[in-house]
Amino acid sequence: LDLPTNKPSYLLDIGCGSGLSGDVLEEHGHYWVGCDISKSMLDVALEKQNEYGDLVHTDIGQGLPYRPGSFDGAISISAIQWLCYSNSSEQDPRHRLNRFFSSLYSILKRNAKAILQFYPENAEQAVLIAQSASRVGFSG
Repeated sequence: LDLPTNKPSYLLDIGCGSGLSGDVLEEHGHYWVGCDISKSMLDVALEKQNEYGDLVHTDIGQGLPYRPGSFDGAISISAIQWLCYSNSSEQDPRHRLNRFFSSLYSILKRNAKAILQFYPENAEQAVLIAQSASRVGFSG
């Protein structure tokens, strides 16, 4: 993320699960917000009583519910590939990815970075995710 070493940053952990990444962010002196669709995983994270982290129950495919320019950076480990699936006819993966990446781009401060690790099931999913990200302005 290329964060400044002399001051804490405010980071978003997308698909935070049990808060494992948040623990590492705290160890490095950062403040963080974790979001996840799984209430049971957020309950596990709540048990840890993180000092510098907050948790939000949300479906990232509906967009991220934060104000523009709120975050110094964002991380995600093994979450966004799930946007390529739908549970109903109303859930179009292209629309869900577009809402996610559009809102992510908006909530990051100017020149902030997002590090997104994901595991697509196939090449088509990888292309769909990459195209959705680049369409709103992400690169790299």
